[in-house]
Amino acid sequence: MSDITIIGTGNMARGLASRAVAAGKSVQLLAHEDKAKAEAIASELGGTFTTGVVGDPIDGSIVIPAIYFDASKTIATQYGDSLAGKVYVDITNPVDFSTFDGLAVPAGTSAAEELQKVTPAKVVKAFNTTFGGTLVSGAVSGQQLDVLIAGDDETAVKAVSDFASAASLNPVEVGPLRRAQQLEQTGFLNILLSANEALPAYQWNSALKFLPAV
Repeated sequence: MSDITIIGTGNMARGLASRAVAAGKSVQLLAHEDKAKAEAIASELGGTFTTGVVGDPIDGSIVIPAIYFDASKTIATQYGDSLAGKVYVDITNPVDFSTFDGLAVPAGTSAAEELQKVTPAKVVKAFNTTFGGTLVSGAVSGQQLDVLIAGDDETAVKAVSDFASAASLNPVEVGPLRRAQQLEQTGFLNILLSANEALPAYQWNSALKFLPAV
């Protein structure tokens, strides 16, 4: 059994796997189709990995699909009741790519809330305001990354928060799962800043930071 299952082999999957290795966690890494891609990341990062493809049984108690929202929803539906009791971490920002001017989910809801409707897992929103490249090191400009976390289940939120802490990140619990609506809008703003060629300093290597008063 693994501590964490990560689904995907892109930048976010690599960044999250890097943090899992830093935290001393065992990782199950599932590729969509090409197991060799998962094996390459595992070989690159070291640590304790098992690899496979989507469709293999999920053995992590924390499941992090590092994929787009629609694909994550498909995964949640595909695995069905086998996800019961697991923590399903939604990292997505459901951008409407047809306009790139807003989110694809209806007003008054979020990707995380929509996922909770189709899975018996405990959905937690986290990591949607961090970029994959920054997760590799866990910091930007010497500042520890903040991980904003929302969820309705206290045990599930604590599990994600504990993982973030062990991975040398700073967990910030922001409230119930409905706060994912604000987190996804914030994540979208971060994407817009990074996609703006007039702001080169922000391009996919920036981070949001909440500084407490001293």
